[in-house]
Amino acid sequence: MAYDKNNIFAKILRGEIPCKKIYENDFVLSFHDINPQKKIHALVIPKGSYVNLDDFIQNAKEKEITEFFKAISHVAKLLEVSNAEGGYRALSNIGKNGGQEVPHLHFHIFGGEKVGKMVSN
Repeated sequence: MAYDKNNIFAKILRGEIPCKKIYENDFVLSFHDINPQKKIHALVIPKGSYVNLDDFIQNAKEKEITEFFKAISHVAKLLEVSNAEGGYRALSNIGKNGGQEVPHLHFHIFGGEKVGKMVSN
């Protein structure tokens, strides 16, 4: 899957599509999902043009990687679903078989209720 600079997350990063922002720094943007699957459903995306986790790990600078994963934990705290507050699931779909729909790395944060089994048939 090649990076598509016109994907929805790229448009959000450019300010062409609005989002309900949770957190932002020089490397990361987090916002509420427009079609939540759980009581709390947020997205965390890097500001760089990375297709998926494999692309990100291979091509991002160490600072980008560090800030991205720190942001996931920070957003969970902001949403009050951190481990101390009951827990959450951080999930990234990678590639066709992984169910990735948008060719921009993103992690979902699900919480605020029991999330359920990891994989269902």
